[in-house]
Amino acid sequence: MIQRPQGRFETDASYGYEELMENKIAVGAAASPLVAERDRTPRRGVISTFCHSSIGRKLIVALTGVILILFVIGHLLGNLQIFLGPEWINGYSQHLRDLGPLLWLVRGILFLTVILHIYFTILLAIENRRARPDRYKGKEHVKATWASRHMAVSGLVVLAFIIFHLLHFTGHNFNARFPLLKADPLNRYDVYSMMVYGFQNVWVSSFYVVSLFLLTIHLTHGSSSFFQSLGLNNKRLAPRLAFGGRVVAWLLFLGYVSIPIAVLLGYIQPAQQL
Repeated sequence: MIQRPQGRFETDASYGYEELMENKIAVGAAASPLVAERDRTPRRGVISTFCHSSIGRKLIVALTGVILILFVIGHLLGNLQIFLGPEWINGYSQHLRDLGPLLWLVRGILFLTVILHIYFTILLAIENRRARPDRYKGKEHVKATWASRHMAVSGLVVLAFIIFHLLHFTGHNFNARFPLLKADPLNRYDVYSMMVYGFQNVWVSSFYVVSLFLLTIHLTHGSSSFFQSLGLNNKRLAPRLAFGGRVVAWLLFLGYVSIPIAVLLGYIQPAQQL
């Protein structure tokens, strides 16, 4: 029976094995605080993980944007009834008042939608700025449109306008003639005359037009971002969808600004002379 010679070979092998085990133990000991810290970190739920992800934030901005666009369209259709006369716009307003608590519930949901939309838009803007290397900032600034660079700012201006608009026409503030208005022949609040007297103020109408212009710019970029968030990046389809979004945005702008312009030009006169 042949015996394997014992000597330097086995000594070196044994030493190498022991050294390997010691290194493994040292590495495990060094990594154990990191593993322990990771285990102590509370795990996020599904909703929290979704809201902290870039894709989740983009989807939230897109979905809240769709809700707000639908409201803007519906609100415009209601306001355009002023061109049909006091009967139409006053009846529409009374119908909304008859909803009672449901109307305030809808208003609360819309206001929360606006807050979420602006909040996550700002988060995305901060995230994009942090992720962009300094050497590419100048180049990206040239490529980006004015609307894309000022989405957060335009959104905040629009929010300020919404608050003023609610205080103005819903709260009947900032105009001394509002409390003097009497009910119409059907004992309804004369919204027709209120809108006319409100837009006869040049400063109010100017702020209205400027805010709607910013909203339109916001929508022109937001529509493109919405389709991109849904993965509609087809080279043929994406430009058409973006163009359609821009057309809708500018049609909304023309519809809204037509009311103060018609009032300032004297085309629409109040039903009650005060």
